[in-house]
Amino acid sequence: MILDDIVAKKKIRLAQSKYKPDIKKLYEISEAGNRASFYKALAKPNLSIIGEIKKASPSRGLIRPDFNPIELAYQYENSVDAISVLTEEDYFMGKGEYLTDVHKAVNLPVLRKDFIISHSQILEAGELGASAILLIVAVLKESRIIREFIDLAAALNMDCLVEVHNHKELETALEANAKIIGINNRNLLDFSEDIYTTVRLRQSVPEDKLVVSESSIHTSHDIEILAKADVNAVLVGESFMKSGNISEKAAEFRRAYENSN
Repeated sequence: MILDDIVAKKKIRLAQSKYKPDIKKLYEISEAGNRASFYKALAKPNLSIIGEIKKASPSRGLIRPDFNPIELAYQYENSVDAISVLTEEDYFMGKGEYLTDVHKAVNLPVLRKDFIISHSQILEAGELGASAILLIVAVLKESRIIREFIDLAAALNMDCLVEVHNHKELETALEANAKIIGINNRNLLDFSEDIYTTVRLRQSVPEDKLVVSESSIHTSHDIEILAKADVNAVLVGESFMKSGNISEKAAEFRRAYENSN
């Protein structure tokens, strides 16, 4: 399965990594408390949009041949509420430097989207400039580990988007006291897509949690479906990456959401 392959490759990369935490920098980050808040960006009224910067994916191959993270960040700046940056190297052609470049270029909160399995990746995310990190329940499995990672991220003023695909994973995320639940409409085991995954799982998410619908969001009709499910935010990558005008596409999504409520 592709998810197992990605995690296996990630373990090899981590074993070979030369990253050493900069304790002074991490202390300054934990004390400063001035990083743009990912949670607040999603908690506002109406639809919040997380625009993704992604060069490639295992299911789609190369998505954006003319890939320039800083240019994309500028296009997103006045159109979305937060930015997600892929930093996974082998299957998504990402780099940690992309996140740092985006963080320095714009004032929006930035999510590190990767397959996080170790404390060192969380520390590194803080140093790279992330306001939030992605934690995938299908990868981490245990609520104890997820809670530990959430606490470490919080110490560095970072939020966590905890991603689920089914009811069992949702239960695990809630046990870990996740505040932001990401519902992925793409099954990471076989990469099949179903926008109604969000609709089904949303009913089981407590009202005090923020809900983000992720992946397989392409049209205004998709947004209308998600609006009726009362999601707080959407994470959109491929549709923006292939769009000729990100600003117009984001405005189209916001109109569809507002017209459905």
